[in-house]
Amino acid sequence: MKTILYSFFALVIGLSSCSPSQDQVLSSPDQKIKLTFDLENSVPTYSVTFNGEQVVTPSKLGFVLADADSLTSGFEVYKVESSSFSDTWEQVWGEDRTVENNHNEMLVGLREKAGAKRELNIRFRAFDDGVGFRYEFPKQKGLGDFVIMDEKTEFRLGGDYTAWWIPQDFDSYEKVYHETPVHEVKAVNTPVTFRTEKGTHLSIHEAALTDYAGMTLAKTNGKFSFEADLVPWADGSKVKTSAGAKTPWRTIQIGADAGSLVESKMILNLNEPNKLTDVSWIKPMKYVGIWWGMHLGTEIWAEGPRHGATTENAIRHIDFAKKHNIGGLVVEGWNAGWDKWGQKDAFDHVTPAKDFDFLKVAKYAKDNGVQLIGHNETGGDIPAYEHYMDSAFTLYRSLGMNALKTGYAGGIYPRGEKHHGQFMVRHYRHVVKKAADYNIMLDAHEPIKPTGIRRTYPNMMTREGVRGMEWNAWSEGNGPDHLVILPFTRMLGGPIDYTPGIFDILFENSKSRRVQWNGADMDKTRIHTTLAKQLAAFVVIYSPLQMASDLVENYEGHPAFQFIMDCPTDWEQSKVLNGEVGQYITMARQGKDGNWYLGSMTDEKPRDINVTLDFLEEGKTYEAQIYADAPETDLMKNPTAYRIEKKTVKKGDKMTLSLKGSGGQAMVFKSI
Repeated sequence: MKTILYSFFALVIGLSSCSPSQDQVLSSPDQKIKLTFDLENSVPTYSVTFNGEQVVTPSKLGFVLADADSLTSGFEVYKVESSSFSDTWEQVWGEDRTVENNHNEMLVGLREKAGAKRELNIRFRAFDDGVGFRYEFPKQKGLGDFVIMDEKTEFRLGGDYTAWWIPQDFDSYEKVYHETPVHEVKAVNTPVTFRTEKGTHLSIHEAALTDYAGMTLAKTNGKFSFEADLVPWADGSKVKTSAGAKTPWRTIQIGADAGSLVESKMILNLNEPNKLTDVSWIKPMKYVGIWWGMHLGTEIWAEGPRHGATTENAIRHIDFAKKHNIGGLVVEGWNAGWDKWGQKDAFDHVTPAKDFDFLKVAKYAKDNGVQLIGHNETGGDIPAYEHYMDSAFTLYRSLGMNALKTGYAGGIYPRGEKHHGQFMVRHYRHVVKKAADYNIMLDAHEPIKPTGIRRTYPNMMTREGVRGMEWNAWSEGNGPDHLVILPFTRMLGGPIDYTPGIFDILFENSKSRRVQWNGADMDKTRIHTTLAKQLAAFVVIYSPLQMASDLVENYEGHPAFQFIMDCPTDWEQSKVLNGEVGQYITMARQGKDGNWYLGSMTDEKPRDINVTLDFLEEGKTYEAQIYADAPETDLMKNPTAYRIEKKTVKKGDKMTLSLKGSGGQAMVFKSI
């Protein structure tokens, strides 16, 4: 049941009664976080403390505009408004069915003391799990349409914290994470996560990125200080906007330990509520795909002798999905144009390849209760995709298809525009809205990073925006620490279509059929985990559209596939039981059926991890079905060894999970 308690009180401070240097303090509901706003010599600044530890020292705020004076100094405070908000809302799908939104808010109104006396408002919100703030440009004389050339928001950290980061890139987030002291970091994409000397964890990101440039961070003003570095348009400007606009929220998630970051809901709470009146068609699911073979080099996207997306192959996959209760099938390479990938107007997204009977496959999927997931690779050709979208979406809806994977590999047309600039942010949002009009769920690859739009448009299910599974097929791959970094970094923004579930860890079943591509040494490629860790990823790495990514023949008759069949993609509640960034994590999630699922995994270091089953319901007895590394499991020599056992447990019982190097453990707890 939804409950709302809202209180508002405003204090307008007259210029004669307010000194420009007067501090304004905003506290979180639990009083552990305090944000202080100040004017230092008429320059707006903010700082943040957590449990008395100053995690962000006084940091400047403001903008540089084109053809106008900067909005960085010369201000006075002309009003301060404060409010409190408490709400519990229900997700259409997610890690938790209900979300608490409790925060205190402070709006600081700034006005230039001289000249045009332009106004700039800054709205701050303090939650128990962090702070967020955004700029608001009131409609006013002297400020109509304008161009932002630079955002001067600073994040001056309180020390040489440990940082987990990927390097700044205006087109891709598909990077290996680094763990270094802050002084070694130069420029990064967000989310970027830090641990202070006292063990406090914080992550800098943004929320509600709607019509603005994506924010990266660049070093400035010292070894521990960053400044917003917005992704530019092709003409060098950063944001094209007008009075009445609001920026995205700049966010600092804060927690006493690493696990509290993962449980944070602040990014979601800073987005607008669901705008879709009918959500009955939005249904999380697992899916398989004609996809992995392309990355392995056993199949190709384009028509030819090794074309993967044939009618016969699709029907074979549909039969597998039906047999194993897998909800969907994505077929990459189904359409004509792959031989022209990267060229203008290569795809119309409706014409099938000559050996793919689209209508037959779509009907067969629908008749067998399997959702055929469309695939629209754009090759970065944005004008063409926006031209063809309505005709494509109309066709898909007529065929009973309501899920779609989009792709933006390669450079963007018009040339010079970046994947993460305002031009593309507008496009990605346009696609989400258009898809909602046609009752289509989205899985975006080569996307803009997640910033909580899934709350406002819950058909935006999941996205890539990460160095995903496919890198293991044609590069040195993702290291043993990769999957135990992602929950504390990239996943703080939202769900990840990482595509877990590879059982053929060493590619032994496909070596004789692989063809070299992308310059990779196919003899050295592999998955850098054990099989049990692949299972654990289905619990830890959240996605409401979750792929079982291996070739389906590797699943046939495999006992461990039962866990993938059982594991939900929509949850009642989720808990982090333990974890350290880049080392290990254990999560427990409760399905809507009342069963609990546990996933635990480690980096290259073998670990015995102790957990207490406090999440189980009092008074009930459960059968734990355990999928674990076997005694003989070895990452290098025997990564596919595993064991399955059953055990009777109850609330409060203690268990020791023995994980091999880059290993894992997955469990299902069913009430008996």
